[in-house]
Amino acid sequence: MTLRVGLTGGIGSGKSTVSALLRERGAVVIDYDQLARDVVEPGEPALTAIAERFGASVLHPDGTLNRPALGAIVFTDPDARRDLEAITHPAIRDRAAQLEREAGEDGIVVHDNPLLVEMGAAEHCDVVLVVDVPEQIQIDRLVRDRGMSEDDARARIAAQASREQRAAAADHVIDNSGTKNELVHTVGGLWDELVRSSAS
Repeated sequence: MTLRVGLTGGIGSGKSTVSALLRERGAVVIDYDQLARDVVEPGEPALTAIAERFGASVLHPDGTLNRPALGAIVFTDPDARRDLEAITHPAIRDRAAQLEREAGEDGIVVHDNPLLVEMGAAEHCDVVLVVDVPEQIQIDRLVRDRGMSEDDARARIAAQASREQRAAAADHVIDNSGTKNELVHTVGGLWDELVRSSAS
């Protein structure tokens, strides 16, 4: 039996590190950040719909998506963000379902999705893992590691589900405010539990 695991966490929480650790242990990981890029490639219906909704300014001259231009619109306008999500989320869900089918009948499939809660996808998972850190740690990491201004970091965090909303959907909350070794130990214990669940 396939065990469907939802993995989420706020930007800067370390979700990608947890995803990599699970992949190393044998999970099939469906990376929603990658799916979000795939569905807006030139020729994809979602990119056509985005250009129709937001105008030619969100496209580069070669027809690819101008992410900074689109981001500048949707991260400051909740209505625009909802319109974008109405275009991209169904396309992402369809692609994820296809990849899960291709993964086969057995094993542990991790849906690595920063918007698991926002997309209403948590309810379709057997187990939900939430990577969590205090907001100030998120801000510090985004400023230090991604070169964002503090205001940009706060805007990105505010555009996502709150820590409380994610925790409410969680079966396990992974505290990633400690060291990498602590995280590795925590994920190893969780993996053992997931393996037992998938075998039962």
